[in-house]
Amino acid sequence: MGTHGAGFEMGESTPYFLPKLSHMTAPLDSIPAICPELGIEVPVAIIERELHKLWEQDDATTNASLMNLVVYSEKAGALIENSAIIRELTREHACRAILVGIDRHEPEPTLRAWITAHCHLADGRKSVCCEQIAFHLTGRVTGRFRNTVFAHLNSDLPLIFWWQGELSEILTERLVSVIDRLVIDSSSWADPAASFTMIEEASQANPDLIIQDHAWTRSWQFRIGIASLFDDPIAQEALPEIHAVEITYHPAHRNTALQVLAWLAVQAGWKDAVTDAGWAFESSHGKAISLKLSEDASGPPLSSLVIRENRTSVQVTQKAGSSHVERQVETAGYKASSLSPIDPTSPADLVAIQLSRGGKNSLYQKMLPRFRGLLVK
Repeated sequence: MGTHGAGFEMGESTPYFLPKLSHMTAPLDSIPAICPELGIEVPVAIIERELHKLWEQDDATTNASLMNLVVYSEKAGALIENSAIIRELTREHACRAILVGIDRHEPEPTLRAWITAHCHLADGRKSVCCEQIAFHLTGRVTGRFRNTVFAHLNSDLPLIFWWQGELSEILTERLVSVIDRLVIDSSSWADPAASFTMIEEASQANPDLIIQDHAWTRSWQFRIGIASLFDDPIAQEALPEIHAVEITYHPAHRNTALQVLAWLAVQAGWKDAVTDAGWAFESSHGKAISLKLSEDASGPPLSSLVIRENRTSVQVTQKAGSSHVERQVETAGYKASSLSPIDPTSPADLVAIQLSRGGKNSLYQKMLPRFRGLLVK
């Protein structure tokens, strides 16, 4: 964690300088000429020099950074939205944030850049701040994007790359080769099978790449619930005789349902089975397991996960608008239940959880091949 002085008035995580008009370029995109949400607009060639000026004026402020966090989006208005997200993330996660917004439909190549710092009080006195650099590019950007981002990474820190929305040809092998963690939301993709193939091909030179998928993180409490319920002796006895799995999910979160299904199959050692009724699994004891996936547009990403044996059912449910997830195991003359918090749904909260957990996400990597197989069925 580096420490340098910074000369700006303490505020509630807001930019601290009005832009100097001499630094401005003509507004060729949707971002206004003066944009306090992004900070000071500066020429790209002197970004590091201007950042240094922020820290050399006041010893009362600390520059904190434990990672590079790049946030990439091709959606209009994403830079300002993501700056607000970074302001909240830096309360718990010190980083050098690099925001990238790209408009590839604008034919004329342009590049604008802004710098700011998000500051928060530490121990009621000292201001701890994280640097933010924002870029907006138009036109053909592949080489310019890569070189621009690479030039401003803190080389001593790991790189977390949050890719928002559909993948594009900008996700190249050279880019992926320097990424430590790739944060995605596969639920937002029109063709998840093709997108995962793109990641696989781009990561050939980076076998240690860690993928963190919002679709997976949204199912955390459901997976923890199922795992804890099978600690119950009644559920353990039923495990070899399971004959049905039922999952209800929101239509926009089918990938979350399929990932939970893949996780169940991998953890329980189930094999794929071919039936006239559609998808099915076969247990390690040769028992057929039917699968039923249902949509509920009024519910949360996952509404229910039910596992059935002849006499016993194990289920995890979440009602629309509820603040908790209910876990339950039931058999003749016996019923046990408990509650747990719901999983977050906003991108900012999901990223915060992913940054907090860290690790190699090995369980996701373990179930990923099975999940990709379900995508093409």
